[in-house]
This record gives sequence, structure tokens and C-alpha cells, in this order.
Amino acid sequence: MHDHRRLGRELGLFGTDPLIGAGLPYWLPEGAAVRHALEEYIRDTERRAGYRHVYSPVLGKRELYEISGHWAHYSEDMFPPMDVGGEQVVLRPSLCPHHAVIYRSRSHSYRELPLRMAELGGMYRAELSGVLGGLGRVRAIHLNDAHIFCTLEQAADEARAALDMIRGAYAALGIRPARLRLSLPGPGGKYVADAQKWRRSTALLREVLDNSGVPYEAVEGEAAFYGPKIDVQVADAAGRESTLSTVQIDFHQPERFDLHYIGADGAKHRPVMVHRSVIGSVERAVAHLIEVHGGAFPAWLSPTQLVVLPVSEAQLPDAEAFSRRCARAGLRAEVSGERSLGARVRAARLVPYQAVIGPKEAAAGRVALRLRDGRRLDALPADEVVARVEALVSARRAELWEAEGGES
Repeated sequence: MHDHRRLGRELGLFGTDPLIGAGLPYWLPEGAAVRHALEEYIRDTERRAGYRHVYSPVLGKRELYEISGHWAHYSEDMFPPMDVGGEQVVLRPSLCPHHAVIYRSRSHSYRELPLRMAELGGMYRAELSGVLGGLGRVRAIHLNDAHIFCTLEQAADEARAALDMIRGAYAALGIRPARLRLSLPGPGGKYVADAQKWRRSTALLREVLDNSGVPYEAVEGEAAFYGPKIDVQVADAAGRESTLSTVQIDFHQPERFDLHYIGADGAKHRPVMVHRSVIGSVERAVAHLIEVHGGAFPAWLSPTQLVVLPVSEAQLPDAEAFSRRCARAGLRAEVSGERSLGARVRAARLVPYQAVIGPKEAAAGRVALRLRDGRRLDALPADEVVARVEALVSARRAELWEAEGGES
């Protein structure tokens, strides 16, 4: 594996500056393209799975986090409150209190459940400077978060479905988890004191893991303050583990925020809150993808998906026209016309598709396609190349090319 802190800067994906501050990376255009593609993928996946997306503010009154329990159990990891107009507001450390408030903003019937609420939102944690590094550990986090409000009978199925979504995303992204962990409370931690809720949520998560047939380890001291969780662990280039994806079952916050739904009996009932994040934070996900792929991202994630290489200056107008055709099809394409052809081919070694246009190709309206894996294809009509590359990218396929008849 590669070190994303070095390679990410070499590839012009992100950077940092002391004037902005430690743990606050900025995204350069190439990195922003990867991030945008990843965000589009996860939002589309969630929509297909029945999630509804919301937006919520990155600030909240201190009282919000006192109700949620964050202030009592997590304030050491939060930024200090700010005094504004006689009130104290806080940069949020998580999205769940906001989503609880959104849920309770109107009444709900059991017929609406499960209600799946998702947001790719910003949150902020006062990480110590000694643990910060690259995109893997930052202070400004953009989390692919979701909260499912459901009945007790639905909770295990919703957690299981979330675990299935994580598996599907990892397959599409080329990620292999290091292990699955059932994170439990440990001695000395600041946890919500309600043994019955801990037993119920732990039993449900064990049921989900046992039925999944995937090996896992139970580890004490890694739970959230309000409940246990399933953590999907990944390893970086140095072999250090971190949590990328999580699934949690929470009985605590629905009670703290007095959430309810109207049951079939006409009475009020307390929902269960399932927290889940499929790809975790965008920052950590991209850091891991850089290391896994060494910058040679799947075509649908690649910052530049196709580079057009005119053999000589005479073909530059044809190359620019072909690049515009690719852009109209939604592909990220650019023209490389300086230096020798060999030097340009080497410089574009991480780009999935290299379209070479020489005198013969320009005259025939064709392009000679080179694939990142070293294959060279016979010259094809320009429209066919655009259509076939666009189809592979839109489907988020792992392979670079599919021959006619479906053979890769």
C-alpha cells in the first residue's frame, strides 16, 4: 500500500497550510473530483435503498448536546462553545441530535417506519495535534451519516441491511476490511448508565453479526457513549487500523429527545434509532482509496477519466473537439498536447483511458484507445468510444473495457 499523505500531495489531490490550521486539509480540483464522484455514488446508493436526504446546520445550541448526552460524555472532544446573542452555540461533533430533532418535528405513524434519514454533513472534533495526519485524522469531518427510525421488531433487519450496503460499497470501491469489530463498553469509560439498554442493543448487534456469517471480534472500550456498535476496520499503509464504517442500535437518544410514533393501537410508542455510516467520513474514505489504488482509481472515481493525446499539433483541433464530446457525455476529459507523445503517455499512466489521435484517426473520425492496464485497441469511431466509456463509468464498473458480446 501507498502512504496517502505523500501520494495525495504528489497527485495534487489535497494540501494543508499552517495558516488554515492543523487537521483542516483543503481539496484541490483533482481531489475534489474524486470526492464529488464518491459523494454522488453514496447518495445514489442510499436513494435506491429507500433513504431520504436532509440538510442540517453544523452549529447547535449547547442545550441540544446536553439533551443528547454529548455534553456530559463527549465534551472533551468538542470545540468550546461560542457566545452568540446571549446563547452558547457549539460546532456539532455528530449529526444524530439534529436528525432526532428533525424526526420529532412532525408526528409519525407506524406505517411510515422504518424512516431512513441520510445526510452527508459536516461535523467537528477537537482532535489533539499529535494524532492528526493527512486526510485520515482531521478536525473538520464530512460524514456519510444516516439514522433509521424504526420499531424494535425492525431494528435487526435494518442493521443487517446497513451491513449489506457496506459490503456492496466496499466491492464497488475495491476496499477489503481488515476485520469486523463488535465495540463494547469498557472499564473507566464515560458511558450512559442504563444496563438494560446496553444488553438489548448488544444482543441485537450480536444477532446481526452471527446471522451474517462473517467473523468478528468483540472488543471492550470502543463503544459509543450511548451504545455498542459494529465497526468495520481498515488498515493503512503502516498497518494501523482505523474505523471506516459503523452500524449502531441506539435506545438512548430516542428517550432523551422523547421521540415516538403512533402504533396500530393508537398509542404512542418509542422508536429505535439505528445509526449507520456506509463509507464513514469522506476524508478517511479517500485517504484509504488513495492507499489501496495507489492513485489508479476505478474509472468512475478517477479525477481524469480520459486524456486525449494528439500526435502532432495538426491534430490538436480534433483532440479538443473529442474532449468536448466527452465532457458533454459527463466524462472528465482533458487534452495533453505538449512534449513528446511517449512522455505524455507516461505522464498519464494513472488515467484509465488514453485516446490517441493521429493523422489517420483524425481523417476517419476515429481514436486509438490505450487502456491503463497496457492494452491497445484498434482505432474505433469516436462516438463509439465515448458511448462505451460513458456506459462503463455510469455503471461504476471495475473493468476498463467490455468487448462486444459482453466479454471483458
